[in-house]
Amino acid sequence: MVDLMQDEVFMAFSTYSLIVILKLMMMAPIVAHYRFSRGAFANEEDVGHRPTEDKKKMLRTHPDVERVRRCHQNDLENVIPFVLVGFFYVLSGPEPSAALLHFRLFAGSRICHSIVYLAAVRQPCRVLSFLVGVAVTLSMTYHILSKVLVL
Repeated sequence: MVDLMQDEVFMAFSTYSLIVILKLMMMAPIVAHYRFSRGAFANEEDVGHRPTEDKKKMLRTHPDVERVRRCHQNDLENVIPFVLVGFFYVLSGPEPSAALLHFRLFAGSRICHSIVYLAAVRQPCRVLSFLVGVAVTLSMTYHILSKVLVL
């Protein structure tokens, strides 16, 4: 384990994984901020002890809140597979330069994806940033399978 912690590829993977995990975690407070600032809550207990009429007005969806929620959901659907596949990728002994390229591309694509999603930038910006992240994860998966596939 100590050897792994000193491995250049593992350290790069850890760095970029933590960056995208922190970005993912930052989305939850952003969702909460949008819920409070837009007065749009999903659960009755979230609106507290307000009068019934106020509760009815606040138990609703809001386009801004839903946009941030979808961005957060997309992060969950992409960051978790990257971290899991990336760990096996590191164990497969990739070239450090190729590994660093994979990690940087993924982190950059996820940051870019969130920016264009939250800023409502017109397509194809969001889909391109999404596809770069997916391509990176698939590329790492292919690398792993080409080394360890046993049928």
